[in-house]
Amino acid sequence: MGVLTSQKIAALYERFREIEVTYTKEIIQVTGLQTKQIYLKCVSDVWPCVIYSSSFQGAKIAVNIKSGLIPKLQQANNMVSLRFCFKDPFQGEQVTFFVAARSLGYSPQAQDVGLFTVQFTQRPPDDLIEIMGRLLDANVNSTRRKGERTLITADTLRKLNLHSSECAVFIQGVPRRCILRDISFGGARIIIQGVVKFLLEKEASLRIDFDDPRESFLVKGTFTQAENVAFRKDMAVLNLAFSDGHIPMGYKMRLNEYLATVRAQTGEGESPVPAAPSTPAAPVPAAAPVPAAPAAGGNDFSIEEGPDEAPAAKPEAAKPPDPVKPEAAKPSAAGGKPGAVPAKPAVGPAAAKPAGKP
Repeated sequence: MGVLTSQKIAALYERFREIEVTYTKEIIQVTGLQTKQIYLKCVSDVWPCVIYSSSFQGAKIAVNIKSGLIPKLQQANNMVSLRFCFKDPFQGEQVTFFVAARSLGYSPQAQDVGLFTVQFTQRPPDDLIEIMGRLLDANVNSTRRKGERTLITADTLRKLNLHSSECAVFIQGVPRRCILRDISFGGARIIIQGVVKFLLEKEASLRIDFDDPRESFLVKGTFTQAENVAFRKDMAVLNLAFSDGHIPMGYKMRLNEYLATVRAQTGEGESPVPAAPSTPAAPVPAAAPVPAAPAAGGNDFSIEEGPDEAPAAKPEAAKPPDPVKPEAAKPSAAGGKPGAVPAKPAVGPAAAKPAGKP
């Protein structure tokens, strides 16, 4: 124990302080709870008890009420201490501590047995927060990160403490060898020898072996997808979707520990670094006057720099008008010579005056 920092332990306490965990057979095995080492202490006497559930704020325990506990509770004003005992699965040592609490009463259960509710009077020790916090964090992440796959490589084999990438899958009760390709909270992909059409939609159980300490988990599921292996028609890559409610808690905790390490190394989940305060922008100088566009017909590809001021545009030289071709002469109605232009009739008083005699 003591691997997590005090900051992470405080975060686990605030996050899961009100969640109550029932100590089933699987939870007892995963947490390493030593059931025969749990007892209730009142004044100077102790009573063996069975812990039913607990949170970071209290617990429910079963105690024999015919053993003189009730008078002691009255004498001690209902103040008690609950002793926890866990076995560290990595070091093999026992972790023991007391938690101060107050009895809130009990309800009769079986013969001579009462289920007591005790409320912790202070924050429990860090060991309890770490042990139960890891369990609760793995359970939450198994749902939130269900499809996050981890590719099996030599590096991930070492960090996951997987015994080998070779494992066994039981199809209709018959064990068959396979190779792990990737794993997740919700399933795994394996390479197996066989024909795809005879394996799809089949129920199977995958056995995954871990080291430090040595553990084996059997996870049930169904083959949902398949891919062919290149150049090997007799082999296939199958996706085994795990069945909800049949995923061992120990498997969840193993995978969650690895993902937590990866997130810590990559910095995922950390608060973003605040940006530096922006400095006021420097004033932008006034734009230089844009020179006038070159006159039509000028050289647009010149590399010579022009003067600061644009020169006045020079008028273009007048172009001589295009010569007009003469039209072909038409014969006059009076029978004149071709090409002769008939005289225009006079306009005005002169036209009305008769011609005089010579």
